[in-house]
Amino acid sequence: MMSCKPFLTKNLLFAGLKTISLTAAFVFFNFMLSFAQDPNYHVYLCLGQSNMEGNARFEMQDTVQNDPRFQLLQAVNCPDLKREMNNWYTAVPPLTRCNTGLTPVDYFGRTLVEKLPKEVKVGVVVVAVGGCKIELFDKNNYASYTATTPEWMKGMLKQYDGNPYRRLVELAKEAQKKGVIKGILLHQGESNTGDSLWVKKVKNVYDNLLGDLHLKPGDVPLLAGEMVNADQGGICASMNKIIATLPQIIPNGHVISSKGCTAASDKLHFNAAGYRELGKRYATQMLSILNKKP
Repeated sequence: MMSCKPFLTKNLLFAGLKTISLTAAFVFFNFMLSFAQDPNYHVYLCLGQSNMEGNARFEMQDTVQNDPRFQLLQAVNCPDLKREMNNWYTAVPPLTRCNTGLTPVDYFGRTLVEKLPKEVKVGVVVVAVGGCKIELFDKNNYASYTATTPEWMKGMLKQYDGNPYRRLVELAKEAQKKGVIKGILLHQGESNTGDSLWVKKVKNVYDNLLGDLHLKPGDVPLLAGEMVNADQGGICASMNKIIATLPQIIPNGHVISSKGCTAASDKLHFNAAGYRELGKRYATQMLSILNKKP
């Protein structure tokens, strides 16, 4: 009677070689991806609601003499601005959509390129929807939230094909072909004021982004800005107490103070000067993080 041992050995050998081949292919793919990325091209993902979107009208000083090292990956098509989605442009406002205003991201990027070595470029991806709750960026349950949104928000959602989270991930993957994702900027919370589960919901969004983009928590800090502060009469300032707990849930989470950042007359949004100052504070925090890394 012929033994099956040789056949078994042969099959095991074949399976082993197949596993090695797949592993080698995976390692090679990741090697090529890292090789294609420019370590001096720093990319930041920016998301939130109206204060991240940009509510204040930008002024002449915000549009002139911008350093081409500060780049924007366009998130929506804007024919009037001669910009196409998924293409890179020198970052000049509006950074979010075709008719949005000044955002903290404007002076976040400007400050970074001013302070970082000349060989470093900064790229941003901005996806934000005014009035939205953090639930809009929940990759698994966003549809149940968007089904209940008011009509005035649906037009904004349509520009992201109804799924801002997916658009953000798609753009982030495109950005990874050029550079390295260094951080995530968040300004959201007005529509979740008083929601004690907000921090856990933010962590869910953060964890999903890291997973979908194959990022490590230690490499990608989350910078979350406060609402218009109580010293400016902010009508959602009570939310800042909840935002303050973010680093307890996300170890690499950092809160950006809004104290002294001037507000618009509605006391819900910052004015242009407030956005400039808040953006610089995001940048100062990020520079501190970068300087601590070897």
